Amino acid sequence: MGVVTTMGLGLVTTIVILGAVIGGAKGDAMVSGSVFCDRCKDGQLSLFDFPLSGIKVSIACPGQNGQVKVISEETTNWIGNYVMRFDGVPDMSACRAQVSGDGQGCRVVAGPAQSLNLVFQMFDTEIYTVDHLISQPAQPMSNCPRSSSPLPKPVTPALPPPTNRAPIPQPPPTNRAPIPQPPPTNRAPIPQPPPVPFLEASACSYRMWMMPEYKCYWRVLSPDLKVALVFGPLAGQKYGNDITLRGSMMGRGDPYKTLLRESTAALLNSYNSLRFPYHPLDVVGRLNTALMGGSTRQVLMTALRFLRANSGSPGNVTCKFTTCK
Repeated sequence: MGVVTTMGLGLVTTIVILGAVIGGAKGDAMVSGSVFCDRCKDGQLSLFDFPLSGIKVSIACPGQNGQVKVISEETTNWIGNYVMRFDGVPDMSACRAQVSGDGQGCRVVAGPAQSLNLVFQMFDTEIYTVDHLISQPAQPMSNCPRSSSPLPKPVTPALPPPTNRAPIPQPPPTNRAPIPQPPPTNRAPIPQPPPVPFLEASACSYRMWMMPEYKCYWRVLSPDLKVALVFGPLAGQKYGNDITLRGSMMGRGDPYKTLLRESTAALLNSYNSLRFPYHPLDVVGRLNTALMGGSTRQVLMTALRFLRANSGSPGNVTCKFTTCK
């Protein structure tokens, strides 16, 4: 699974915006972006970072008197995205977006503000995107990659000069009996939990994800989550607002149902294994791109790529599930 890029984030957030426009949004100007937890505090996105949900983002613009004023505030959704809409066609070229509140799971400190980028302007409609915003914990995680700059060598203090003090007398040896050790017990060894395949390559088909003996691997996503919430408004418009992730795994015999089934399995695999070929946001973006294309061939090709990845290709990767206890 590759590192998330700014281009990939811009694609996903733009897709979410365009999906909202198709669904009937009335706003004349829209701003979108994503917020991530920068766990290594290096100012860059890496494999250790994750999107922040429930975090507040504010848009601030300079007023006529030169003072900066917050004009809107929004909370990120489940996948760390936010969307703000404004009436009319205001000039937002000098505005900036910044994290303004705590999110879940990062104990965040707000990162630097980012400028708004105009990506679409037509028919009295403007669409702006924002480079990813980051929030940082108080301390970086312990297993972050080390800096390439060498650390200074420790300075060994000089030993003090020897003194002419008399040696300290040692106490005479005692004849105490050795302390008896407790007899060995016959306790059974503590059972170990099933191995977590997050750090090793693992790819599981939708059939494996549907089996009840592997339900404990639904750690990040709940089977009852709505497809519209996970994949965005465009997916909700296509598949309905009531279908769940569990229900999406049952689609057969139709290119669009096959796409949703394999996309759901790919999303689960991407959260379950660090070495899965697709990042979670990449899965969401590819499904929305296929839905927007309107071509059955594009839908089938996207579904086929996810099917191959879920089957362990390339590399003949197997599914690392073990029975849940």
